[in-house]
Amino acid sequence: MPMMTSEMWLAIASCDASYDGQFYYGVSSTGIFCRPSCKSRTPNPKHVHIFLHAEAALASDYRPCKRCKPEGRRLPEEEWVESVAMVIHERYEEPLPLSKLAELAHVSPYHIQRTFKRIKGMSPAAYLQQVRVEAAKELLLSASELTISEIGVRVGFPNAAHFATVFQKESGSSPSAYRMMGAAAAADQSGMD
Repeated sequence: MPMMTSEMWLAIASCDASYDGQFYYGVSSTGIFCRPSCKSRTPNPKHVHIFLHAEAALASDYRPCKRCKPEGRRLPEEEWVESVAMVIHERYEEPLPLSKLAELAHVSPYHIQRTFKRIKGMSPAAYLQQVRVEAAKELLLSASELTISEIGVRVGFPNAAHFATVFQKESGSSPSAYRMMGAAAAADQSGMD
């Protein structure tokens, strides 16, 4: 049985939905297991046992929580949010304002903002930025023929200064510094071979 880390405890205490599916927790005093996002009362950490799969909790004689249904199918809202996330992954290079995502999902902008944030732990805009930065990282390391501005445009940031600002905030380094670190790491690796 895995040990509970401080990160896991923080996820449980703050009902962080972004950890759902990564682990489950059982409470020995109740015999019930939950998803990290469960809104039930925060358990005493001494009674918490961590499971990587719902099946492991069931095999240890824990009953699934009726509130968060950890062993069952994902709730329709979770499936719907995953489909919105998939649209973001497939179309991140396009302008995707909240109104466009809401139109694609056939819901109001307010509903998509609130539901997406509750389930993913961040707004659709923040999620889109994360996806764009991850795509930029890949291009910075693999597409040396492209300028940093061209990479920014390719991942959905038509303004180079805005791209650099967002990239710095998300990754902790500028796009050019990230590219240089990647090149240095590749050179070190080839020197070892």
